[in-house]
Amino acid sequence: MDLEKLKKEMPYKWRVQSSNQWGANCVAYIDARDVQDLLDDVCGASNWQVKYEEHKGNLFASIGINVDGNWIWKSDCGTESNVEAQKGEASDAFKRAAVMWGVGRFVSWCVRQDRCTGRFDSKITPSDKQSHDTGADGVGRFDRRDGFSK
Repeated sequence: MDLEKLKKEMPYKWRVQSSNQWGANCVAYIDARDVQDLLDDVCGASNWQVKYEEHKGNLFASIGINVDGNWIWKSDCGTESNVEAQKGEASDAFKRAAVMWGVGRFVSWCVRQDRCTGRFDSKITPSDKQSHDTGADGVGRFDRRDGFSK
């Protein structure tokens, strides 16, 4: 098993973090199901597991991967979401634990702020001028120096 493959780019989505009359602050995120699929593909469905524990009022997710017969665990905590608080907290903890393994680290480079949109809902996509290039696999290509590639 090649754990470096956990660091590959994967499909991501955009959501509005905040908005006002001048525009919106949009952030990229990955879906927990896509993380599960990646772990299945790279590790095999029977070679990874997740467990949840509460410590001092915080929900922690721990992802264990079986490496040469030994379970190695990495953990992080999540925060409640505005929609379904408990489900959102579990999903956030899971995705943050996955980041400890390298999954989805690239999304931190994708933050786009203060975009004029003309729309103020959670389905905002970047305008043509601010769009990102996606390959045939649907994965956005990002260049740290200039922003999204064209």
